[in-house]
Amino acid sequence: MKTTQYLSLALCVLSLSACSMFKKPAKEKTAEDSKQSNVITDRKWKLVELAGKPVADKVNGKEPFLLLQKSEGRYSASGGCNGIGGAYTLENNGRIKFEQGMSTMMACENMEIEHGLNAALIAADNYSLSGDNLSLNKARMAPLARFKAVK
Repeated sequence: MKTTQYLSLALCVLSLSACSMFKKPAKEKTAEDSKQSNVITDRKWKLVELAGKPVADKVNGKEPFLLLQKSEGRYSASGGCNGIGGAYTLENNGRIKFEQGMSTMMACENMEIEHGLNAALIAADNYSLSGDNLSLNKARMAPLARFKAVK
């Protein structure tokens, strides 16, 4: 009886260890991964989605955008009316932090996108990059804003 139990236990251990043989190894970070923060800077990013809703190419006759200037550690953006700007910090692990900056104070017909973009920038704590697409995120929730690189 005990022999059967020991044999069953040994078979369970062997089968569990066999499963780990087929496990894919974790991807090691490469130098390219650590340069990811360089890829998002000094490029103009066109706002294409805000809070899960598509954004028009032009809002109030202007293209909504984000630009991260690496040399100065500053950002400039527009939601289609006023210019928004301030300081930002990037870390290699995909973390980003925008500080509330200055904004022009014009009144435009459609201010919804601008207010949403400003709120998304301040709330964002990380970013993800996939090709020419940049997403600003908070924790692991759905993206706050999505951008496409302007060529």
